[in-house]
Amino acid sequence: MKTILTLLITLITLLSYSQTTLKGKVIDEQKNPIIAANVFLKGTYDGTITDENGEFSFKTTSSGNQILQISFISFETLIVKIEVENYQPKTFNLKDDLNTLDAVVVSAGTFKAGDNSKVTALKPLDIVTTAGSVGNIIGALETLPGTQTVGESGRLFVRGGESNETQTYVDGIRVAQPYGATANNVPTRGRFSPFLFDGITFSTGGYSAEYGDALSSVLLLNTIDEPLQDQTDISIMTVGAGLGKTKKWEKSSITFNTSYINLAPYQAIIPQNLDWNKPVEVFSGESIFRTKIKKGLLKVYAAFDKTNFDINQKDINFEDKIRVDMTNSNFYLNSSFAGYIAENTKLQTGLSYGYSQNKIDIANDKVDNNERSLHYKLKFTQFLTNRIKLNFGGDYFHTNFDESFKENQANSFLSGYDNNLGALFAETEIFFSKKLAMNVGLRGSNASIVNDFVVEPRISMAYKIAENNQVSLAYGTFNQTPNQSYLKYTSNLNYENTSHYILNYMYNKEGKMFRAEGYYKDYNDLVKYNTSSAEFNSNYNNNGYGFAKGIDLFWRDNRSIKNLEYWISYSFIDSKRDYKNYETNVTPSFIAKHNFSLVTKYWVEKLKSQISGTYSYNSGRPFDNPNSSEFMNGKTQSYNNLSFSWAYLLSQQKILFLSVSNAIGTNNVFGYNYANSPDLNGQFQRQAITQPANRFIFVGFFWTISDNKKTNNLDNL
Repeated sequence: MKTILTLLITLITLLSYSQTTLKGKVIDEQKNPIIAANVFLKGTYDGTITDENGEFSFKTTSSGNQILQISFISFETLIVKIEVENYQPKTFNLKDDLNTLDAVVVSAGTFKAGDNSKVTALKPLDIVTTAGSVGNIIGALETLPGTQTVGESGRLFVRGGESNETQTYVDGIRVAQPYGATANNVPTRGRFSPFLFDGITFSTGGYSAEYGDALSSVLLLNTIDEPLQDQTDISIMTVGAGLGKTKKWEKSSITFNTSYINLAPYQAIIPQNLDWNKPVEVFSGESIFRTKIKKGLLKVYAAFDKTNFDINQKDINFEDKIRVDMTNSNFYLNSSFAGYIAENTKLQTGLSYGYSQNKIDIANDKVDNNERSLHYKLKFTQFLTNRIKLNFGGDYFHTNFDESFKENQANSFLSGYDNNLGALFAETEIFFSKKLAMNVGLRGSNASIVNDFVVEPRISMAYKIAENNQVSLAYGTFNQTPNQSYLKYTSNLNYENTSHYILNYMYNKEGKMFRAEGYYKDYNDLVKYNTSSAEFNSNYNNNGYGFAKGIDLFWRDNRSIKNLEYWISYSFIDSKRDYKNYETNVTPSFIAKHNFSLVTKYWVEKLKSQISGTYSYNSGRPFDNPNSSEFMNGKTQSYNNLSFSWAYLLSQQKILFLSVSNAIGTNNVFGYNYANSPDLNGQFQRQAITQPANRFIFVGFFWTISDNKKTNNLDNL
């Protein structure tokens, strides 16, 4: 027993002498002590937490080279290599974790929805629950500041730019033909159903160096990565019917939507302001297949639609109406992959192909055109540190367009072009702290049609001035190849270009958001021509120029009143251009100086209903009156639109939906077409450009079939 006792005492003594005490202090970037930080030797049980002074002390029997790890919530984990025998007490500085919700984020010129963004201004369901939008992505975006409601077009006009100055992307890959087919002064819709998208980023300017060939804006649509369950959706509407199906497996899934739209039955009941021989008929379908591949996700998206209509349109220059018979076929294929190829390196790549064919019969003239577009993209993201991220890669775009025009079954004219555009980009995102962040980027591109290489610098910064308050600024230069309607006749043109200057303030806290943004855009090298419209015999040049400046305000609140969500937006814009066949530098015909929207959504528990309302107002738009000596001195009446929608839950998976656009039947006028020659009194007669109908009434029944009996289409209405 004495021997055993002696051995135990000796062992305890040896162990106590072999222990080393590690001491230190943990502070933050402001030199304040961090209390209860976790400090330990990695791979051992030796460690402790810091006291009220941020200090720690613990003993260890480990020796040699070890890893000391220090962590605390909302701070970056610190890993330090030490040699236990030579360790001396130290002060350790923990940096803020920049992935936390209170970190600053660059918000200048950007609205985001549904991608877990800290600057989310809209939710995914807002795209289709906004009264008056009737499931049209563009209709919902027009309630945001910085946009113009151009009722005779239906396309997206942003901050003094025309609709072709905004590019649309699906999963980072460009869409060459984002809008449906239509006739002159008849509004169109976006081609894509919002049901397949869960993330939307809408840039009103100053966008990333990753994107190019757009003077005003980019619209980024991100498809759903993974559906929640197997599901079938059936819709029966006053304008047609639709069917959707989702099938999910362990590592892959497929979703498709198909619909048939025919406006003939609806227009037989509801009076129209247009003379249709055959109202719009659309066959469409879209599908997306997803599969997980190692550390990445592959998506294959395909969409097809075929549209035909026949309409008689009044023209002030002719006694009889002009008949327009059109058939459009459109196909879009998009494949994309995103995943990690190394621990800190992410790869994003994709390929898209778009084909659009129009067959148009205008009176006795025939126009047939085809557009083929290809986009390949390769992007790498390198996480250099927790605070520095590098994005770099390249794009290749190919466009082929051909058009044949046959006049009165006699003379024929052929036109078209080919363009190959290559681009390289690099952008660094730097977080100096939770309060300060910066993005610096550079994009270089060359288009064969203009035979020129341009370099575009982009920079944006954000600074958090107080809790829930921040300011951002952005600057960038942007170039775009001229419009298709010019390039098909001439290749002797240069890039059009502009510079963006943006200053943004944002308040964001617990369901409330306020944004104020001022901007200035300087346009140069805009295309001009010398005829009444762009024609094959026009003289074209790049002598155009202009500017756009203004302020955008946005307020959203879903907390103050129970069951009520609403947002208010206001924009003021001052813009002038000397381009096209303009005589001087004036405000373009699509711009209204003042734009206002109020959107409300209210859930009525007793009625099991969501009731929504949207009011939109735009001040008058300019137009040119040839009866006046001053160019573009006319002004239309203001635009007013009050719309309502009501979604009623018949049962948990069955919904009845009613929507009335322009409920009070305001007769909105978007401009005037004037005669080419004066009458006997020396006056040029005119006709108003108005809306297709005084109001649009939509009724639909939506039925969801799934294992989860609580799932329904309310989020999509």
